[in-house]
Amino acid sequence: MRKLTLLALAAALAATAADKPEKGFKSLFNGKDLTDWTKAKENEDSFSVKDGAIVAQGPRCHIYYTGKNHDFKNFELKVDVMTQEHSNGGIYIHTAYQEKSWPDKGFEIQVNNSHTDWKRTGGLYNVADNKEKVAEDGKWFTEHIIVKDKHVTVFVDGKKVTEWEQPEGWAGPKDMPGRVLSSGTIALQAHDPKSIIAYKNIRIKQLK
Repeated sequence: MRKLTLLALAAALAATAADKPEKGFKSLFNGKDLTDWTKAKENEDSFSVKDGAIVAQGPRCHIYYTGKNHDFKNFELKVDVMTQEHSNGGIYIHTAYQEKSWPDKGFEIQVNNSHTDWKRTGGLYNVADNKEKVAEDGKWFTEHIIVKDKHVTVFVDGKKVTEWEQPEGWAGPKDMPGRVLSSGTIALQAHDPKSIIAYKNIRIKQLK
């Protein structure tokens, strides 16, 4: 596949009209700027808004949803994503704002279709990893994440990729004790300078 250049990415973004969230869902991103989102205090230039999407490109940084009522427990989250070839990123759930480093709290739902890291899109990173390629670079796909109590299900373009139930007494992986279902906000990841990922139509429906 031809490597997606920044110009090609910009053209693809511009060619896609902004979608309205489905009934019952609330939009977390206005498509214009980073209102209600807060960048970590490292490599802040790694995030920008281009043609209705949050674009991650640059050294490690994370951006957290910090709008009103951003503590989510049970919910459905949908995010439209487009990756450049060999890109790595992620969508965090049940996390909390952190100024530096990889988020300690919550789970990362992987975004990676062709990076050297074998852990592919739709897996719960280091908890329930996915080895299979389920989406293509250079095309929009939707990650649909459902969290209900101790159960997480991840769909990619309507196909179930991961289903995981947190075991009784679970304390997280040995080196990631914060990977425990509780509640928290949403975050997006800029992984490295060679990775370019666009996130748009970020919407959530809270569940009881």
